[in-house]
Amino acid sequence: MSHIPLGPLAERLRSARGASFIGRSEERAQFAAALDGVPGTFGVLYLHGPGGVGKSALLSRFADEAQARGRRVITVDGRDLTAREEDFEAEAGPVGADERVVLLVDTFERCQGLERWLRESYLPALPGDAVVVIAGRRPPALAWRTDPGWDGLLRVVRLHDLPPHDAGTLLTSRGVPPGEQAPLIAFAGGHPLALRLAADVSLHGERMHTRSAASTDVIKTLLGQLVGTLPSAAHRRALEVCAHALATTEELLRAALTDAPASELFAWLRELPFVETGRHGLFPHDVVREVLDTDLRWRDPGTYEAMHRRLHAHLLTRAKAAEGTGVLPAMSALTYLHRTNGFLSQYVTWQADGDVHEDTFVPEEAEEVLSLVRDAEGPGAEALTAFWIGRRPQALRICRRTDSRQIVAVWACLTMDRPDPEELAADPVVSAAWEHCGGATPLRDGEHLAIVRFLMEPKECERPSPVMDLFLHRAVYEFVLADRLAWSYIAMADNSFWHPLMAYMDQHLLTEPVRVEGRVQSLYAHDWRVIPPRIWLDFSVTLELGGLEAGRTAHRTGGCVVLTREEFDEAVRAALTAWHRPDELVTNPLVRSRLVVEHPEADAVAALREAVTESIETLHGTARDEQLHKVVTTTYFKRVPNQEAVAERLHISFSTYRRHLAAALERISGQLWQMEIHGTPPAAQPPSDSWPEGT
Repeated sequence: MSHIPLGPLAERLRSARGASFIGRSEERAQFAAALDGVPGTFGVLYLHGPGGVGKSALLSRFADEAQARGRRVITVDGRDLTAREEDFEAEAGPVGADERVVLLVDTFERCQGLERWLRESYLPALPGDAVVVIAGRRPPALAWRTDPGWDGLLRVVRLHDLPPHDAGTLLTSRGVPPGEQAPLIAFAGGHPLALRLAADVSLHGERMHTRSAASTDVIKTLLGQLVGTLPSAAHRRALEVCAHALATTEELLRAALTDAPASELFAWLRELPFVETGRHGLFPHDVVREVLDTDLRWRDPGTYEAMHRRLHAHLLTRAKAAEGTGVLPAMSALTYLHRTNGFLSQYVTWQADGDVHEDTFVPEEAEEVLSLVRDAEGPGAEALTAFWIGRRPQALRICRRTDSRQIVAVWACLTMDRPDPEELAADPVVSAAWEHCGGATPLRDGEHLAIVRFLMEPKECERPSPVMDLFLHRAVYEFVLADRLAWSYIAMADNSFWHPLMAYMDQHLLTEPVRVEGRVQSLYAHDWRVIPPRIWLDFSVTLELGGLEAGRTAHRTGGCVVLTREEFDEAVRAALTAWHRPDELVTNPLVRSRLVVEHPEADAVAALREAVTESIETLHGTARDEQLHKVVTTTYFKRVPNQEAVAERLHISFSTYRRHLAAALERISGQLWQMEIHGTPPAAQPPSDSWPEGT
């Protein structure tokens, strides 16, 4: 056992930390070289990696090593800040007064909004011999690397898990015998926090043996030791919901666990040592979250799928009902359910809440917005933005920093039901969208298209970030929850990076890029009549639960047809004519129309018959409408051999019968067309005021 020297408590703590610190030899060597002023070493070291990977422990070790060399160490923890520049300066104190200062910034993701200010103003003002280390979960903004001034001064290191040898050494230092380490390492890999948690529970609970080396057995054993004995099955299910959702509230528990006491379970979750309280609800530590979610998905895939679908349905309903500032957090909670598919997490950070938020544009901020756009994309883009401010100010959305309310980004969500010559001439993206729409499947009466335009601050390129999270969630909200949306378009500057995500979202790249004031933009399109929102959302759930191939199969088999009004009316007449012949009805275009596909709980032919029957039943209420009802039901439902026989049975002339039938078909088809366009049955129409001509 190593000897801990007596003396001041701080010295004893430093000695204990040094004795227990494992690994990171390369990072420590780089830091030591920077302290010694070795030529070519960094001035700023930027460490990033997931929670629990050891960033704080490494910074603590850096502090001890710097102090041992006589350097003054200043530590700033992002958890103690509100992302205001003056707060950071107050926390750091007079850094510039000491040439040999070492500044360590921990938990930087909590004050990421200060990144640009640190890069451009604060850090350049530090003494030349200062050494700075920044540690956070997110990688640095691209602007660090594209700025020639930082070339050679900045070192970016992604902190990975410990290698196997160091993982074993860590477990040994925690008292785990070598013979019991294999199953722990098989579960935790080299994740330092997971290793420490695993070591602690293995020493205080049932011992794990080498025969538990299979990863599923390790997860099962560690869950029992990490989480402990749960009071009931309902408590386990509540914990599994908490692990799967972005944030858990009583409302969410009530929706997911309909037969359990949500209030009691929420209070229990709130007291667990590994569950934290956030702005929008409770959430577990990352390691515990992944263990719980992985275990349930492997152990009981049916229950996992049922939970996922219940949560998805609840969060979708909540997103539909959201308003104002609640819209994008609701969309973020919905998309978070898809984080484990190995793809979406490459593009979405789910970290927007806190540093930045979306806000409504107000004309009084026009000059600030235009200045931002001018710096980002030049005077041409500024003129275009000014055009839309004057034309459609309500379509603009701004992104501002939560702390300072500074505007950092702006985008426009344009909805249009007809081309406008002035708008076509002013904006090449709008012109390209209308040209594509007209050449593909044009809008039908009552439909519209939507275009999302994106502009950002100058040096923050379009890459995953909290700002991009807001933009993507706004686009999905505008597209999926819109009424009567036919085509959507997204304009993005960087096709090569975002193309995989756009393909995942079933947004199709137009062949020709669009040039806007010298800047090339890629335009992505989606026909929401072919793949409507319900199918699109079902596809995303299938993709999450069943993998890429299952999602592709669902996508291939779930599309709709887009019919013109004339084609639609003809299909309605054909459906009535084939009413008693299911083999013909199944090939009718209407079985693949939105009218039917939006109701997946029924067989396609049965759903078509139900929709037509409901429309026919609206022909009631007056003697005039009753006559139309009799004409159409006798013609198509009573198996009368021909139309002449129908007229004879109804005791009306054949010419009158023909006029009644035409009027009835027009009413029925109009009702069904409204359902096709709007997605819901229209309000009941008033009875007709006059008989068809010739009655």
